[in-house]
Amino acid sequence: MKQDSDDVNVPACFISNHEGFLGSIKNLIKDFVVTEIDITGQRVNTAAATQTPACASSNKTSVTSAEFKENRSVLQDTDNSADCGVDVTVPSPASFDLSVILGQSVSEELEQFVLTLKDEKPTKQELSLGNFTDKHHRANVHRAVRHRFPFLMTVTIQPEIRVREDPDYRELSQLVTEDEAEDFFRFIDAKVRGSSYTFGPDDSKEHRTAVHHFLSRRFGKLVETKSFSDQGTTAIAVRLREQGRPKKRTAEERKEEDVYTAFTLCKENLETLEAISYMAAALGVLPSDFTYAGIKDKRAITYQSMVVKKVSPQRLKEKTAEFEKRGMRLSQICSVSEPLRLGRLQGNHFDLVVRDLRPHGTGDTHSSGANTHTRLAALVKEAVENVEARGFVNYYGPQRFGSGQSIQSDRVGLALLKEDMVGAVRLFFTPEEGDDPQSNAKRHFLQTDNAKESLALMPLSKARERLMLRALNRYGTGPDGCAQAWLSLPHSMRVFYPHAYCSRVWNEAAAHRLTTLGHSVRRGDLVWKQGGQKKLEDAGETSSPQIHVVTDQEEQEGVYTLGQVLLPMPGNTVTYPENSMGTWFQERLARDGLNECRFRVSGLKLNLPGCYRPLLAFPRNLRYQLQRAACWGGGGGGQVTGGSSSRRSDLLLNGTKEEEEKRDSLALTLNFDLDSSCYATICLREIMKCDP
Repeated sequence: MKQDSDDVNVPACFISNHEGFLGSIKNLIKDFVVTEIDITGQRVNTAAATQTPACASSNKTSVTSAEFKENRSVLQDTDNSADCGVDVTVPSPASFDLSVILGQSVSEELEQFVLTLKDEKPTKQELSLGNFTDKHHRANVHRAVRHRFPFLMTVTIQPEIRVREDPDYRELSQLVTEDEAEDFFRFIDAKVRGSSYTFGPDDSKEHRTAVHHFLSRRFGKLVETKSFSDQGTTAIAVRLREQGRPKKRTAEERKEEDVYTAFTLCKENLETLEAISYMAAALGVLPSDFTYAGIKDKRAITYQSMVVKKVSPQRLKEKTAEFEKRGMRLSQICSVSEPLRLGRLQGNHFDLVVRDLRPHGTGDTHSSGANTHTRLAALVKEAVENVEARGFVNYYGPQRFGSGQSIQSDRVGLALLKEDMVGAVRLFFTPEEGDDPQSNAKRHFLQTDNAKESLALMPLSKARERLMLRALNRYGTGPDGCAQAWLSLPHSMRVFYPHAYCSRVWNEAAAHRLTTLGHSVRRGDLVWKQGGQKKLEDAGETSSPQIHVVTDQEEQEGVYTLGQVLLPMPGNTVTYPENSMGTWFQERLARDGLNECRFRVSGLKLNLPGCYRPLLAFPRNLRYQLQRAACWGGGGGGQVTGGSSSRRSDLLLNGTKEEEEKRDSLALTLNFDLDSSCYATICLREIMKCDP
């Protein structure tokens, strides 16, 4: 059952009391445009944003069309996990489908080849994966294929890569189980210094001797083996031989491997991760070779900075025409010395259009004429001035929780915090209403518990779902298997769900604070320490000395303003307010069974230290303009005070009254900047006094 509305997670509590107005956003993709602001304060779609000493070379041709700019994320908000100081790890090669590395058709051909190998006797049968002229692409193909299919050999006959069955694997699989053989070959391929691998218990000395002899014959230079007994059973342990100090890379080798290319990505109606997957496949690198400051929304035109590893500027430029066909424009391409860090941005600039403006109240719906326009102009002016002066409640927006989904992300996060791995997986796979392929695959999994069949039904574009289904198929659907499924996701994806739960608690806390303690600073509130109004939640390492607890005297003297008040995001390092809000947090967490929660899920490598988030946020550089819808679409004048009676007559002659009223309706354009952890939709909600 779908949750009723986004109001579940965004309370209807405002900071200003103006009337507001009705309207709609995102009627068109170009109505919601967001441009990332880098750490120097430059918008990333301007040439100045990349003219820094870090750029060895620069493509000065930038896309400056008013139709292209940028927004935030479906998975999370613009804080992009930076608000809680999360140490984000990049995904491993195992985290991605071979369809991304090889392309869908070759990946399917490889899967079919593997099936024939398992059915037939050993042969010299080979499969060509195609030609790969770039050595980094070849390395990624070798690595990904060997990880997915340890029983295959990959052979380069430049520039072609071929695969064939590994005879060593077949021989070992006749001595041990197939799972053990696969795990052993993955251990060998990983070559992690100091690591070891242990086969299952084996009480037959003769059989252990055969395994020892095989491993010594085929891998003696790499590993050493030893039998050991434990609690009455004997097994073979294998460890990598010490190779001495690793060889120091030459300057030339470092230069080849540490190639970083920065660029500005402009995408339209695409998720960030979807765009990265496509670019990675086309460039022959892994999605984890791309770094970015923040993930952006799908239903918008978005501009964001990115850096890709192991791809030269020239090679990236050669692919721009291909990317443009997929709704991605690349500009400002240049060499840099290091990758981007998540959260490394100052904020975002928004260019929004609110269409079909009308006053609150059914009596005013679609009424036209100068009186209505005059009233709307007054309502908009009052609303914008109020929000500019007083700010807005700094709620997390609905996209933080998976807006419009049957099961929102905060419920999955709560299950993970309670370490209910099975429950969290089943919530994750709750289908939407309808019979689209993704919902059908999820429904099939919940009904049958068959991860393999569900994986076959799941669309290839659904990377997260496919990663989890593949892990569930391998490890089972019990508690341990479900934990492995969560571990198959990159850390930044895993931690999103507990963060969503904490964000929901924060939203409720903000509404409760304003409702019960009012709009003044109270004793026990947390505020920025005097003289240190640094943006703590972006810094991530928020420590108690930076936080001050308001005293009785400071409340009486009005030392602090509401704009300085902070509320903690629940975690294991934060201080809670020393007034009724502290008690509220305790009771709220206890209601969800988290009264003794450590906000650490060690089995999933998740740690939530918490952070401090300002109660209010303030838009900067706020500008607005009211125009008639008919004029706005044409890009000309269209001011409210303008207009011509003869033009109105022409409209009535050429269309219905309803069409004329629509053309005569007002559209509001808004331009403003927000800090990186703030939501434009929440700002708009305060202005309009409704959910836009």
